[in-house]
Amino acid sequence: MNRPPEAYIHVDETSLLAFTTACFEKVGLSNHHASIISRLLVNSDLRGVRSHGVRAASGYTRSFAEGQANPRPDVRVIAESPTSVIVDGDGTLGYWPMVEATEGAIARARETGMGMGLVRHIGHYGSAGHYTRMCMASGCIGFSVQGYRNMGDARGQDPKPQIGYLGNPPLCFGIPAGDEPPIVQDVATRILADYQHSPEFDDLLSRIPAAFFKSIGYGAVATVLGCALAGAALPEADEVQARWPGANHGGMVLAVHIETVIPNADFRKEVDRFVRDVRETYEPMPGYDEALLPGAIEETRVALHRDQGIRFGEIEQRAVQEMSERLGVPLPWNE
Repeated sequence: MNRPPEAYIHVDETSLLAFTTACFEKVGLSNHHASIISRLLVNSDLRGVRSHGVRAASGYTRSFAEGQANPRPDVRVIAESPTSVIVDGDGTLGYWPMVEATEGAIARARETGMGMGLVRHIGHYGSAGHYTRMCMASGCIGFSVQGYRNMGDARGQDPKPQIGYLGNPPLCFGIPAGDEPPIVQDVATRILADYQHSPEFDDLLSRIPAAFFKSIGYGAVATVLGCALAGAALPEADEVQARWPGANHGGMVLAVHIETVIPNADFRKEVDRFVRDVRETYEPMPGYDEALLPGAIEETRVALHRDQGIRFGEIEQRAVQEMSERLGVPLPWNE
């Protein structure tokens, strides 16, 4: 889980954004491309989603420098209809192509009520919540998912892997509210986190099988919608992946324009009522002070981090220090 770090320093948002942008530019990205990835990574840190924040930039910059991902892609729309847009990522990470696809999906949703964006030939696109939040900011409900090629292919592995741990692609629903926090179910599909995939958790497979069957299904759906539907397995995908080995992913985003089907104010009023009812009538989860729905904690953390600075734990500091030394970019804080 993305719990707040126990030991940390405070890092200014603007300084962290400038640092991360400079690091991506050092490995060959244009300022436009570097700015998009950096903004989304810093947004994750603002929300306290540490696993998908700036610490990921260390691996990303290596993937660009080592030729796993394309630093100078020709990101372009290759097909469109009144309700859909398809973007070719040309072997780069999924951030910039997904932003393009999301903007296209939102534009179509405003015209027709619903719009879908699909992206092929990309690497990791980060938190699925980046793209559903774009939808929410434009008066839409958002859904996004990423899949990757060959997730279900376990041939040659001995012993066979346990299906209960099948994949872990990202998935998010984003539902705007009015005065209350939005409902943002920004998750990976597996019931257990990656670090919980070990023998000590195996007894849960028989103790709570229903939870694992659900996560198996979520992983399968995410892979098909985010990969097969996006065209990540078309014949030309082999050629792209041969040149850019990290480009074995696809992505999908769906925008539903609220005002098309119901007055926006009425919808948000009902979402607010639901959020308040849950908070006021349910007992909190153990260890928490309030009964909150997904998305509420992130809103609180954004306000805190913008006021006091982003809490940077030891993991984040090590990743940024390594990147700073490797790329020759000064740290975004005073040592």
